[in-house]
Amino acid sequence: MFNEANTVRDFARDLLCGKQPDLDGRGRFAEARPAYGDAPSAVGLGWRFVPGAALQRAETDVLVEPDLRAALIRLNPEIAADPDRADLVIYRLRAIELSVTGTGLVGANEAFTTWLRGEMTMPFGPNGEHTTVRLVDFDDLSANHFVVASEVTFKSPEKRFDLVLYVNGVPLVVGEAKTPARPAVSWVDGAAQVHDDYEQSVPAFFVPNVFSFATEGKTFRFGSIRMPLDLWAPWREDAGSAASAPRPQGLAEVREAVRELLRPEVVLDILRHFTLFATDKKHRKIKVICRYQQYHATNVIVWRVATGQIKKGLVWHFQGSGKSLLMVFAAQKLRLTPALANPTVLIVVDRVDLDTQITATFNAADVPNTVTADTGEELRRLLGQGSRKVIITTIHLFGAAPPNLNRRENIVVMVDEAHRTQEGDLGARMREALPNAFLFGFTGTPINKRDRNTFWAFGAPEDAGGYLSRYSFEESIRDGATLPLHFEARLLGLRVDRSAVDAGFAAMTGHLTEDDRAELSQQAARLAVLFKTPERITALAADIVAHFRAKVEPNGLRRRSWPTTARRAYSSKRRWIRSSIPTPAPSSCMCSRTSASIAPTCAHPPTRRDCSTASATRPTP
Repeated sequence: MFNEANTVRDFARDLLCGKQPDLDGRGRFAEARPAYGDAPSAVGLGWRFVPGAALQRAETDVLVEPDLRAALIRLNPEIAADPDRADLVIYRLRAIELSVTGTGLVGANEAFTTWLRGEMTMPFGPNGEHTTVRLVDFDDLSANHFVVASEVTFKSPEKRFDLVLYVNGVPLVVGEAKTPARPAVSWVDGAAQVHDDYEQSVPAFFVPNVFSFATEGKTFRFGSIRMPLDLWAPWREDAGSAASAPRPQGLAEVREAVRELLRPEVVLDILRHFTLFATDKKHRKIKVICRYQQYHATNVIVWRVATGQIKKGLVWHFQGSGKSLLMVFAAQKLRLTPALANPTVLIVVDRVDLDTQITATFNAADVPNTVTADTGEELRRLLGQGSRKVIITTIHLFGAAPPNLNRRENIVVMVDEAHRTQEGDLGARMREALPNAFLFGFTGTPINKRDRNTFWAFGAPEDAGGYLSRYSFEESIRDGATLPLHFEARLLGLRVDRSAVDAGFAAMTGHLTEDDRAELSQQAARLAVLFKTPERITALAADIVAHFRAKVEPNGLRRRSWPTTARRAYSSKRRWIRSSIPTPAPSSCMCSRTSASIAPTCAHPPTRRDCSTASATRPTP
């Protein structure tokens, strides 16, 4: 049973480190007290517990320098040959911590992340030759030291963090756990403490941060530095295509999130492959991390390519839940996986505007070696030469592609909106041109089971339900990845006098042959013709204006979009609607959470539901 003494903090700690003897703040045994929830494992997830007061650091230090120094010597032969070189590396890391006041938290975090990923060098080799410096061993996790500390104090000014997860002395994760016994307290209070207090008053401690989490024992959410609170996301176990299975709630949800997200291998995987630094529309640097559905789908794709056993898969993630970012994460991890021998990653869309959108997402995320093939000749040249890059193109450019253009097996094709054009001649030509490529289809629209072509082209027999990964509309709404849609039926009378229509049609076509009349009937008997009649468009326009003035304008909102039929059919009525409804003021915002933008598009507070930002999705990838 929850109470103030049996804290959520200790529950998470015991899940990570195994059941601990009760300790006071100085690491001494204290009076035993009852546990709550399920009895934790005696082993935990691979973390070792150290009370915050027992860490070998001053309260003004971000790093546990003795642990970091030992890791530098252990992981780098050049530093082991001269241990004093470890101090030079630590000096460089301290300089990044101090730079946070000038470069900002995101900029300093990006600089520190390059060190954590092993992307920096120092002149420690023979004759001053630069060699890579490793702070973390991503390949052999047993070479790292994983420590969980509670009640970690950091001064200037003094702040105390509930849980901090250190890897080789570097604080990668900060957790805030609130009491479950007070109904007015929730995970939001913990997240706000991280976002509004800690990151603002002691930003240096978050320079190495991968992500933070908050929970009150009922709900679990995590987010990256400077991420608005409404973008903090849950973490769930991969359910594959069995997404309709009941999900854990309450304490069970927190247990699942801690056990799945805070495993050492997952934390390091997010650091290495699922963290992006992008530029938003206001040219501000932002940090983007994955959501759980992006993480799970990406790793299944990489596993299939690495093993070569299953050469395709169909991904259905509802619109607005970060499908473009999923492609970015997948492309990044595919390119960074040594076993894949530097593969070619081909992003295929079916429209030029989607090509522009995907290209903008990859460019904003600064994915290296990304090119766009705008012509068939350029596409054939890149594939024919075996270019090892991320290539973005449209399906139509495969129209003149010859068979067997490239027979390599480490070519990975990711097709956006796979249900639209991939089953036709162009899709067949793409497969003939790249006969040994891996094919993964992405769609934001559920595929009808009768659409056998899409499942044949991308669905693997090994996938239950036909999907490699499934993230439905209901799951997206539940997780806050997209906002719920509300519809109000607006019925305009559309009565068709069939006998009068038949009589008029017979009178007009009496001179035609029976075959000609049948062909004309097929062309004319479309609902769109009736929908676009001037009388109905006039009634529709009047209804839009009346509804707006009665339901929308009194709430202080402005017009956002127009019905497709009215927009395409009669621009004069559209102009009349515009003149009847006031346009948005320059300062107003109606941006949607389902925006395709990778970055936030407005500066309103996150409490404004009408201007919630895109996932940096949302991260959005």
